[in-house]
Amino acid sequence: MRGLQRWWQETAGGLPATFWFLWAGILINRAGAFAMLFLSLYLTDARDASEALAGAVVGAYGAGGAVGVLLGGVLADRWGRRATLVTAHLIAGGLMVALALSQHLALIAALAALVGVVHSMPGPAFVAAIVDLVPEQRRSRAFNLQFWAFNLGMAVASLLAGVLAEASFLALFLVDAAATLATAIVIAWKVPETLGRATTPPAGRAEAGGRRPGLRTALTDRIFLTFVALTFVLAVLTMQTSTIMPLAMRADGLGPSSYGLVVALGGALIVLGQLFVPRLIDGHRKDVVLAASTALMALGFGALALANGLAVYLVAAVVWTIGSMLAAPPNAQINADLAPPALRGRYQSVFYLTFPAASFVAPTLGGVSLQYLGAGHWLIVGALGLLAAGAHLLAGPPRERRVAALRRATAAATSRAVSSVGAGRSTEGRTGDPATAGERSSAG
Repeated sequence: MRGLQRWWQETAGGLPATFWFLWAGILINRAGAFAMLFLSLYLTDARDASEALAGAVVGAYGAGGAVGVLLGGVLADRWGRRATLVTAHLIAGGLMVALALSQHLALIAALAALVGVVHSMPGPAFVAAIVDLVPEQRRSRAFNLQFWAFNLGMAVASLLAGVLAEASFLALFLVDAAATLATAIVIAWKVPETLGRATTPPAGRAEAGGRRPGLRTALTDRIFLTFVALTFVLAVLTMQTSTIMPLAMRADGLGPSSYGLVVALGGALIVLGQLFVPRLIDGHRKDVVLAASTALMALGFGALALANGLAVYLVAAVVWTIGSMLAAPPNAQINADLAPPALRGRYQSVFYLTFPAASFVAPTLGGVSLQYLGAGHWLIVGALGLLAAGAHLLAGPPRERRVAALRRATAAATSRAVSSVGAGRSTEGRTGDPATAGERSSAG
């Protein structure tokens, strides 16, 4: 029992209560976010749309997501994290109800694009709020728990979605809307605004050259963009499971049930094993952990070049899933470390763009690669992952120097702010202060 308590303390202890309400919001949001998984099936079965039109509508949802992450990051830094989260979830809930009741395909397409926007807006705000709340030494475990909640919610959503879709598409959308509104209520009720807790110089302070800091700062930060590019490679590897792997399994004579088993195995590993990850990676350099995790993913997907049966797919799934589990905490932590406190939302939004970009690139290029190269496609994917693993080791030292410099600058700014407040208090009301005396004299 004592060992279990120690493990739980190392895994989840020392985190603020507000973090757990954010965590609950993520879990509820993901567990209820299942309607869009069945959007294409809903359009073809319930609305008699062609497959091409259904694909275009789903694409509109994805395009909306790319806009949403940028908008969400900017609003999280301007409005605040709580305001962005509550607003996005309230609008999303209303749009889901409208989508459930709409019958015209043009209106459904427009609503799907808007849902894509508001579904993606909370991502940067959620992470920025976690960074605001959680001390730096505990952020790794916080991000590990965030990743676990996300995947646990997705596992629940997958189970519920099939049942609801068979019963009623209307119920599918309405339950999704209810879960989204429940998330808004939890955040509005229990999560205070965290934007003011960021220890930072004022957000409006000009950069070198007279520019005000903003989204452009993130888009021109070379060290950060190098990290984003490596995360994009990681996302492309991850997207293979939902885009190209089903086609490869079909070519190997394996049906949908086999694909479902491989995906379920990965999800089960994350749900059961993610809480043990902090013990494995604590004390190791983040760039080394990311290099090792990316290499594992590369080896897992590269092994599919030899796949000729379900067993190889299952073993490979174990390897790449362990890699993705190890990558989640340091990946999120580095992203948080590189962002200036006043621009956390904007940096998160640029980071989150990697996922819609990967969801476009992976199937587009992967389909061509699989068609013309066959098993060679997986060798290319594996080689890409190994190159990214090596790049993490090269990019790690300058990245850490940037993080150290940012910490020193933030600490200096905080010290100056505290000193100025203290100086103001010490002189306020002092009768012997020459300025005060002069003001009194002139006033008299």
